[in-house]
Amino acid sequence: MNFFLPTKIYIEKDCVQNHSKELSSFGKKALIVTGAHSSRLNGSLSDVENVLKQADISYQIFDQIEENPSVESVGKAAESGKKFNSDFVIGIGGGSPLDAAKAVALLIANPELTSDDLYTNKAVSHLPVVAIPTTCGTGSEATGVSVLTNHKQGIKKSIPNKIFPALALVDGKYLSSSKREIIINTAVDALAHLIESYLNSKANDMNKMFSEYGLKLWGQNKDVLLSDQTFGPELLQKLMLTSTIAGVSIAHTGTGLPHGMSYDLTYSFRIPHGKACGYFQAAYLEVCQKHLPAEVNKILELLQIATIAEFQEMVEKMIGRFKLSRSNAEKFADAISHNEGKLSATPFKISQEEIFQIYEKSIL
Repeated sequence: MNFFLPTKIYIEKDCVQNHSKELSSFGKKALIVTGAHSSRLNGSLSDVENVLKQADISYQIFDQIEENPSVESVGKAAESGKKFNSDFVIGIGGGSPLDAAKAVALLIANPELTSDDLYTNKAVSHLPVVAIPTTCGTGSEATGVSVLTNHKQGIKKSIPNKIFPALALVDGKYLSSSKREIIINTAVDALAHLIESYLNSKANDMNKMFSEYGLKLWGQNKDVLLSDQTFGPELLQKLMLTSTIAGVSIAHTGTGLPHGMSYDLTYSFRIPHGKACGYFQAAYLEVCQKHLPAEVNKILELLQIATIAEFQEMVEKMIGRFKLSRSNAEKFADAISHNEGKLSATPFKISQEEIFQIYEKSIL
């Protein structure tokens, strides 16, 4: 049994204001890391600014974090934070700003390092990070993972250091201004986390408990996600809860093969992360069912879905399909077949034929 979660998490309405003392307890100078628009539109940035002003904490905003954040952007943010002598970092937004904030906190605490050093396996300290998610997919507020894009190497992958936020403040109201497509894409990402954590070589009773609860919640949400109904406050809070629960799950196992497959689609074709992960889930379940039928059947039962075919139909209705050329599929399949990290996460020895089968059934 292995369970480690050093992040203090609050999931409730108005939790930024409700826990302002804890938010303000990490220092007197904060670097806020966020994207260009969404945190202003949904009110999360304003809520944080009000708390910091009331506590007489100086702050600086770095709002140039792009989707699939690059090591270059992280480096720029860190330089800004170093000049400001930041005591702590606040990440506000989806997975991109939250992942970026973690890497920024590492670089500020270690001024001798540059963004080129992020992928070197050094156990170094980092500034405290406060995570305020505004999408319902990555669960980054509950994990130590920071996934970045390295354009020099043409890759997207996580840095080796584990940087758990000290505090996570999760409020469903920040989803209310999100486009429906973004909510659905990120919800599919949370679904992928739950499945890949459950079907994982590192899975144990503890993380499976979270995965099962998250899958049950996701199954309760799916009919509204599939419909044209308005997303009310109760559903939005439930989607946020599901995402955080999924984050707790992958904090203990990491993600699996479909996530590894998704990175090529995101990097090469700019496919949103949640969609890219979602495309591979049904075919992955089909392969897993041959080896772990009881576990796959449990996933379907918790989602209140009868068959993998019905699961595939549901996901396609949410995110559509993506077609890839055979030559690209073969190239990506060959690359993932040499990715020891993702292969070792698979809870059985998967063959190269099965790997290509996943690509063939998903995106050809």
